[in-house]
Amino acid sequence: MPITDAVKRLLVGRPVRSDKLGETLLPKRIALPVFASDALSSVAYAPDEILLTLAIAGTGAYLLSPWVALAVVLVLVVVVSSYRQNVHAYPSGGGDYEVVTTNLGRTGGVTVGAALLCDYTLTVAVSVSSGAQYAAAALPFLNGHEVLLAVGLVVVLTTLNLRGVRESGSAFAIPTYVFMAAIGAMAVVGGVRWALGELPAAESAGLGLVAEPGYEAGLTGLGGALLLARAFSSGCAALTGVEAISNGVPAFRKPKSQNAATTLALLGGISIVMLFAIILLARATHVQFAEDPATQLIRDGAPVGDSYVQDPVIGQIAQSVFAGFAPAFFVVTAATGVILVLAANTAFNGFPVLASILARDGFLPRQLHTRGDRLAFSNGIIALAAVAVVLIVSFDAQVTRLIQLYVVGVFISFTMSQTGMVKHWTRLLAGETDPRERTRMRRSRVINGVGVAMTGSVLVIVLITKFTHGAWITLLGMAVLFVVMRAIRKHYDRVAEEMAVESTPAAKVLPSRVHAIVLVSKVHRPTLRALAYARVSRPSVLEALTVDVDPEETADLQRRWNELDLPVPLKALESPYREITRPIVQYVRDLRRESPRDLLVVYIPEYVVGHWWEQVLHNQTALRLKGRLLFTPGVVVASVPFQLSSSEGAEDRWRGPAAGSVRQGAVARRPAGRPDSPTPHDGGDR
Repeated sequence: MPITDAVKRLLVGRPVRSDKLGETLLPKRIALPVFASDALSSVAYAPDEILLTLAIAGTGAYLLSPWVALAVVLVLVVVVSSYRQNVHAYPSGGGDYEVVTTNLGRTGGVTVGAALLCDYTLTVAVSVSSGAQYAAAALPFLNGHEVLLAVGLVVVLTTLNLRGVRESGSAFAIPTYVFMAAIGAMAVVGGVRWALGELPAAESAGLGLVAEPGYEAGLTGLGGALLLARAFSSGCAALTGVEAISNGVPAFRKPKSQNAATTLALLGGISIVMLFAIILLARATHVQFAEDPATQLIRDGAPVGDSYVQDPVIGQIAQSVFAGFAPAFFVVTAATGVILVLAANTAFNGFPVLASILARDGFLPRQLHTRGDRLAFSNGIIALAAVAVVLIVSFDAQVTRLIQLYVVGVFISFTMSQTGMVKHWTRLLAGETDPRERTRMRRSRVINGVGVAMTGSVLVIVLITKFTHGAWITLLGMAVLFVVMRAIRKHYDRVAEEMAVESTPAAKVLPSRVHAIVLVSKVHRPTLRALAYARVSRPSVLEALTVDVDPEETADLQRRWNELDLPVPLKALESPYREITRPIVQYVRDLRRESPRDLLVVYIPEYVVGHWWEQVLHNQTALRLKGRLLFTPGVVVASVPFQLSSSEGAEDRWRGPAAGSVRQGAVARRPAGRPDSPTPHDGGDR
């Protein structure tokens, strides 16, 4: 086995048969960490973003943080309830894309598809970058290397997901449950210590917080209202990942829809408890959290300076709650850092499935539609990882910069999906006569209607408050992706139209004649083999063709041809400028022009070399010639291989692509060298 295949099998595992797909389906206990890790991990940074934004108006603005969290929770409840309707009505895995396409049309579906693809990509970039920052906070030697660490984490996640959904889910289940248990324990212990009056203040509690210019009076006037709205929109990052479950319904065990709906309810309940617990404990421990701590935080009347290291909110709370018991603190911070990285796993499960559906519908390259060796959508996983790495490097793994691009796409999909569901229930009500079913449908429509109102309002707030802070980049990316997807679909439609089999007699007409041409550079065994194959095909006309680059060599070739008494005429094309490709192409086109209903078959003798270094000894005239002839209508190029002695045993070294990889667009590896061709006057053949 070649070393590359051995490494692949070590990292990814052995191929899995297609009929084993049912064994990869997930029970709820594994589906929860697989599809909900993104939303659960949002608890780790959504409170940070709320406090970070409110800090602009000074410490007094923190009094409103519980109310901002309450508003976020209300939206979360409505969205979870709405998506429970989605998974029952559209369980095929298309999620928002299917809902919108079915009810609002193809243009709306492509818009939602573009929004979700952007959001999934940002999920990976934000989650991994946040995890890298947590790691740097816990391990000071990683400071300044966050980008490299984040890229390495993406590579690890990619490798695990290439092994399959079930394998990656099993690997990520334990850390996710440890995170939930750690936050739960912190909430219980912190609540008890606060009730007993024994909860220590956070390490930043003794620092002052200076309001930015214009907010010295707190959250007053229009500016205060906009800042409050911005804090709310940042906190709504806690809703990201909810839609992933609706895309992943096919991955659940039966009953799929019921299990997906139950997982959604569990996700919503756990997220609400965690968000409130962290916000309330942050208030109880008087956490101070600023976007620019070096200048905004004050100690003894002076800024703390660049030497001050600001730990994340959860880290500060855990240090206070578990004061005197360091192991618990380290468990909380470590679990938080791990879950932030694993949150990207939600995108690694949602993005490939959605990309596969879009590819099936012709809006993305077909290679994204097929499963890989381990029954995962490998090409989609790799594409997601590549784009996420570009974002991480471009934004220097800074969460505060990436978070501004976040949320926009997911709330566009939320709003359009709920609008589609309202239309869905309205359409079903028009034909339903059962009173009980009509009552159920009206109730569902009300839930989705409230969802439209709330998510639409949040979307407007997000666009107003985040547009100039980076959201325009996301909108631009969505627009570009929308145009590209429509162009891909247009291309596939045009190709399908050209390749369609017509029922008219004209489509069944055979060519009037077959005109075969064998290209000759020398009279040698490859040429004679090509000539034999051409004769066996019994064409109407058969001729040999060479190019007169050197008159002496051409005369010698014709003499040798006549000596062997070959039963095929040899024609020499003049080439005063010593070109080879142009005269042949022109000759073929002239024949096509004279007899447009004839089929022209050009036979090119090829010899196969066995070593890579032999390739440099031969020119690539044949490749250029093939490339030119491929664009000539009515012409077929036939390659006739001739294996040289150096290629002996190469077939034993050949290892073809694994099952499915060709369909995914993988390039087959050549054994040690690739076929080269002795075209007319190929310099390497002389």
